Amino acid sequence: MRKIYVISAVLLMIVCLFVWRLYFLQLSTDRYKLNAINTSIKQEILFPNRGDILDRNGVLLVSNTYSYELNVIPALITEEFDTVNFCDMAGIKVSDFHNRLEQIKSEQHFRALSPYPLIKNISRENFARIQEQLYLYPSMSIVKRPERMYMVNSAGNILGYINEANEAYIKTDSNYYRPGDLVGISGVEKSYEKELRGVKGVKHYIADRLMKSVGSYKDGEYDKAARSGKTITLTIDYELQEYAEKLLQNKRGAIVALDPKTGEILAMASAPTVDPNLFLNSDTRNAILRDTISMPNYDRATQGTYPPGSPFKMMTALAGLQMGTLHADSTGYVCKNGFRYGRLRIACGCGQYYRPISLRLALAKSCNNYFSEAYRDIVQKYPDDYGKGMDEWRAIMNSFGLGTYLNNDLAVGSPGLIPSANFYDNRFGEGKWTPYQVIFNGIGQGDITTTPLQMANFTAIMANKGEFFTPHIVKEIDGEPQTDPRFTQKKKTLVESRHFIPILEGMEQVFTNGTARSFVTKDFTQAGKTGTAQNPHGQDHSLFTLIAPVEDPQIVVAVIVENGYWGSRWAAPMSTLIAEKYLTDTIKRTHLETRMFNGNLEGEYRKQWIEYLKRKGWYKEPATESVKTESIESKQIVKRN
Repeated sequence: MRKIYVISAVLLMIVCLFVWRLYFLQLSTDRYKLNAINTSIKQEILFPNRGDILDRNGVLLVSNTYSYELNVIPALITEEFDTVNFCDMAGIKVSDFHNRLEQIKSEQHFRALSPYPLIKNISRENFARIQEQLYLYPSMSIVKRPERMYMVNSAGNILGYINEANEAYIKTDSNYYRPGDLVGISGVEKSYEKELRGVKGVKHYIADRLMKSVGSYKDGEYDKAARSGKTITLTIDYELQEYAEKLLQNKRGAIVALDPKTGEILAMASAPTVDPNLFLNSDTRNAILRDTISMPNYDRATQGTYPPGSPFKMMTALAGLQMGTLHADSTGYVCKNGFRYGRLRIACGCGQYYRPISLRLALAKSCNNYFSEAYRDIVQKYPDDYGKGMDEWRAIMNSFGLGTYLNNDLAVGSPGLIPSANFYDNRFGEGKWTPYQVIFNGIGQGDITTTPLQMANFTAIMANKGEFFTPHIVKEIDGEPQTDPRFTQKKKTLVESRHFIPILEGMEQVFTNGTARSFVTKDFTQAGKTGTAQNPHGQDHSLFTLIAPVEDPQIVVAVIVENGYWGSRWAAPMSTLIAEKYLTDTIKRTHLETRMFNGNLEGEYRKQWIEYLKRKGWYKEPATESVKTESIESKQIVKRN
């Protein structure tokens, strides 16, 4: 009997504990009181204003406007719900209503008691009509959402855009994001999402039987105010950005300008350019995203990887100087109309044939033989182990940010390619390759690829004689200077500063005695390097890198124009015009500017596209004029008969 009493006492205690816990949760805890009386206590989410985006001079680039959307709580759509009258009032089809509900219920993290957007971008007229009759539909609520308003019509690759968060995005921060939330998808909108989005607020109110608010719940004790997003000030000079994009109109390519003293990106144009306002409309946005021919949404400045061509010769020289395989005052290399080894030949147009040539003159004249031989000597620094020389060279390149991600604050980017010994061991077999099989790397061809941003960065390092700040796009956050150590701590390359002096002198000679003589100006000094990168799919690319002024570098520029024939045709004049615009705030060489503005390479791109279609077997010859005429006449005959 005693055991029965003990067991009964234990069971009674357990029951009492459950009863007490239920009492506590349902009647003593305010959090659950809200759920218990949900029919009269309503919760409204307060969406914060997304932070504004300014350029470095305080020009407003992106701000906010407002839109209204109708939200639905699926669990409250019962059999008694008057679907026909609701759809008539809301101005939507009954079929669309049901399709949207099915779409909501099929979402992976569907919650029946959570609000989901049913109708977006409600007009003012519809808003007034719906608001008047909303009390008839307790399952519905209208939400006021901030919406992006772009004050400019360019720089889409930098600014990016926002769109509704998908399920995968919501999962990254499910405590904050809900279905229907707008989030940064690309550009600064994406990379600074947490700073720009702000903090949501919440408001609790008491509703009467007609679902109208009759007062706040507990005088707002559980309310939380929304906190607007932070204002982002970019490093971009929008006037310079707009000018760079204008130079690139009717062309494909990129222009990147940096302040070498800070690493701040002054301009980062990618062509074809994108008007960020086009992202606000789903049809035009989808058209941009689906364009696989001109690829306007592809940021060529940070994602495009190209052979750097002759500007890379400066890197070859620096590596040789640091590794001790090259001497600045040596004239040991002799160009014999190019580089020759057995059947291998690399053509050269330096004009300095069959006589010794110095490093400075080799840079000015862009001698292919000089830098091919210099690269050969780098790789065979250790005669018994070419891989060791290759990897020592690669480590130097990596210290310049080549072949690796720059670890910046941009939403997208590419590391490019700087091959290693292992790379060639996998291709040719371990220990079975020679410097002559990789010789094209020395002149920026072969397997070398870089982005325009990387090219601008290694040019800035030249200007600083081996030091640099990682390129970045944000200058201030809420008026406070950028404090991220990635961008405030100076970095050093593996090359000693003394080795940069002959390189800079050679770059100066490019303007006085070399391939950029036509672009000298009296207003400021310049140092640079032209480049022509071979392209197997069409005309060669046009490249140029620039430092100005030489005595006190304030801007470096890297330009690539796809299929632009050669460096001094497009990239060089664009570079010097960007420097002139930034340093003098005016353009005196208007003839040069006009030629760049009027330049059009669309015909070249069309020809390249046709060649691609032919290789794939997809091209169909257009009908000839005679065929068209015959077709028209036959149609007229049919009509007359």
